[in-house]
Amino acid sequence: MTFSKTLKVAWEGLMMNKARSLLTTLGVIIGVAAVIVMLAVSAGAEAEIADQINELGANLIMILPSFGRGGFGQGAQMPPSLEYDDLGELGASLTGVSGISAEQGTTQDVKGGSGTLTGVSIVGTTPGFTAVREYSVEAGRFLIDSDSDRTAKVAVLGYDVAVALFGEPATAIGQAVKVGSVRLTVVGVMSSRGMVGNTDYDSRIYVPVTLVFSRWTNARFGGDRLRVVYVSAADRDGMDDVMAQLSIELLPLLGTTADDPGFMLTTQDSIIDAQASTTETFRNLLGWVAGISLIVGGIGIMNIMLVSVSERTREIGLRQALGARPRDVQLQFLLEAFMLSVLGGVIGILVGVGGAVLFNYFGTMRAEIVPVSIPIAFGASAAVGIFFGYYPATLAAKLDPIVALRHE
Repeated sequence: MTFSKTLKVAWEGLMMNKARSLLTTLGVIIGVAAVIVMLAVSAGAEAEIADQINELGANLIMILPSFGRGGFGQGAQMPPSLEYDDLGELGASLTGVSGISAEQGTTQDVKGGSGTLTGVSIVGTTPGFTAVREYSVEAGRFLIDSDSDRTAKVAVLGYDVAVALFGEPATAIGQAVKVGSVRLTVVGVMSSRGMVGNTDYDSRIYVPVTLVFSRWTNARFGGDRLRVVYVSAADRDGMDDVMAQLSIELLPLLGTTADDPGFMLTTQDSIIDAQASTTETFRNLLGWVAGISLIVGGIGIMNIMLVSVSERTREIGLRQALGARPRDVQLQFLLEAFMLSVLGGVIGILVGVGGAVLFNYFGTMRAEIVPVSIPIAFGASAAVGIFFGYYPATLAAKLDPIVALRHE
């Protein structure tokens, strides 16, 4: 019997019970769709994390204190930290950078115009903030070097803060706001940026970092110690060179040695890689769930094929009596199982792609279809059909024609 004839007979066998055949493929459909949707959600989560981190600023390098000297326990020695006055010296010694900035935060109530805001995030920073964070000014200006004088009392409002207090950003320029107990003059309003990660840039107020030191955090953190310093490389290719310069220039500023530098350098890529390792674990878990769904679908195919062999025993005996070889019978039932799994795979791909698109549009999480997931899911569904269809097909091929013809 030719292959095309066997294929036709197998297709006719499936069409005799259309509803049962369709229901049999449900497990495969769910499994394939789950593979595509889950990988899309995982890829979307990784892309969202990468975008949020990159929005913090281009080619960003963060200088953080290293807690290698005693950790966080009681009696632990405070790690060496850069101070505000070190920023100027550091900036003069580095090449290939577009900006250097530091941030020191506090939370205060703010009064201004006709409104009062509670629990506003006050960010003490430096003039290099806009270059490092790639953040533009909507009206007025940002902080300048002269604002870092200890007596300067100026503020730059986030967009939403300006609107809440004064109605229009432009009208806020020159107005006075009271931050805690300190009266400040508004010199600028930042453009609208919205949420980046968990930070709402539009709901913050930016003031000179020296003002935060002198008014709010000096006693708690000691002197002008900076918890984190941001350095922006002029281009991505130069990041390694800038990091090498920092590794050398920071040692004399901190009074440390290469064996125990007291600081660590972190880039956006390292943060993204750390987040990617977390999402990879999540993706592997989702992959196992989808794989189990495919296995369950394969078991359903094997179960229904065993039922089919039992129901069609006389048909098998008759075909063998008319000249069909055992391998023809085996091929027929193997093709039936294969077509069931392939049909489920095709439908599952359509459901999975459609589900990922709808999830991305209506869901709260981003989803990006991974092209390679489609052939992987389809190949897995085909393999499931062959694997779980082999036993029923072999069982059908081993039936004795005489016994099969006598079967009731």
